[in-house]
Amino acid sequence: MDISALIAAQRAYFAAGSTRSLEFRRSSLQNLHDALTTHQSRLFDALQADLRKSPGEAYTSDIGIVLSEVRHAIAKLNRWMKPRRVRVPLLTWPARAWVKPEPFGVTLILGPWNYPVQLTLLPLVGAIAAGNTAVLKPSELSPRTSTAIAELVGQTFAPEYIAVVEGDSTAAEALLREKVDKIFFTGSTRVGKRVMAAAAVNLTPVTLELGGKSPCLVCADAPLKLSARRIAWGKFLNAGQSCVAPDFVLVDRSVRDAFLDELRLTLWEFFGENPQASADFGRIINRRHFDRLAGYLSGGRIYLGGQTDAADLYLAPTILTDVAPDQPVMLDEIFGPILPVIEFVDLDEALAMLCNRPTPLALYLFTADRAVQRRVVAETRSGGVCINDTIVHMIGKDLPFGGLGDSGIGAYHGKASFDCFSHHRSVMRRSLWIDPHFRYPPPRFPLKTLQRAYRFLMGA
Repeated sequence: MDISALIAAQRAYFAAGSTRSLEFRRSSLQNLHDALTTHQSRLFDALQADLRKSPGEAYTSDIGIVLSEVRHAIAKLNRWMKPRRVRVPLLTWPARAWVKPEPFGVTLILGPWNYPVQLTLLPLVGAIAAGNTAVLKPSELSPRTSTAIAELVGQTFAPEYIAVVEGDSTAAEALLREKVDKIFFTGSTRVGKRVMAAAAVNLTPVTLELGGKSPCLVCADAPLKLSARRIAWGKFLNAGQSCVAPDFVLVDRSVRDAFLDELRLTLWEFFGENPQASADFGRIINRRHFDRLAGYLSGGRIYLGGQTDAADLYLAPTILTDVAPDQPVMLDEIFGPILPVIEFVDLDEALAMLCNRPTPLALYLFTADRAVQRRVVAETRSGGVCINDTIVHMIGKDLPFGGLGDSGIGAYHGKASFDCFSHHRSVMRRSLWIDPHFRYPPPRFPLKTLQRAYRFLMGA
């Protein structure tokens, strides 16, 4: 594929103005919705082949969330597109002002392999809603899903409007060398830095959805059975290959053993005594990641799990205890089905453990104590916080989802997706019939008089 020619064609298509109308955006979103429904079985097969995802998990964590986002955007788009009136200072009277959301133009969306449908097409919803054209680059590490997405898009949209470029990192690098108007990247912090460096050459705005070691804090008053179920679900969904998965658990020493026992019972309930035979437990994406994860198993005492099968890319749901803070499993983002559980004596110690770490994408807290909830939120930093559950905060359409620092830049979901792909243009219109002379040189008042008048006319 001639990438330069593709970008040029999209730029010409955008310049023609076709993507800007409400009707065009709505019909494009509806076409995406219909295509997802039509290609659903094809996507199920691809996700099963790439990640061993069951149809239920594939729908709830990949396809269904995109369909829901599309329906929400269609319903709200008219309101999102309207210019927003804003007040103007008395100094500019008579005048009116408003903020008008406008599309960036040609956008580039670089998707990951762990939720390849959701995390490639969910940003596309925002790009379409905001009136842009888009080039999608799905991850080559989930090749069957990449091909399925390419077929879906190719059969639904003209390439000068929305196109898919397949290939390895060479294709991604070629796309990043092109001058586009917005880049949206989901992936690792390491690669995110490279994307941002490439974007800097053309001063292209970026949204980076990265990851990090999302901590989970379990206090002594937390209901242990419920906490264990919600933590285990969030951790071992997609075999732990989720950017917002709980990366490690800090649990109050007084309930540590009881919590571990509830985790063990929960995992048996979820996946049986042999998770490798369970249709609901996935596989590691490739041998490189499998070997990386297997190397973490020596970083602590294996309380449960630890079984591996390289030929099947299977690593059992594993709980580690007695983990030292300098072990690689506590320094690197795990991104797999290994959960270190570490005890703490009091909240001061737990917060001290979290404060010196890079800012994570999510922070999880289990406690009924509102004072503890307020303190943890006030004294920590993270992209988002979820209290008494895991992961579900990212499905709220009125909750912007994004990272901070090492875990990302910018946010999306719901209206935040529309805003992510929009330039919010400020417009002021002044009257021609009043033009006070005091704004022009030479000064007509003493400085103190001017200062008092200026403060009054500016409203503060």
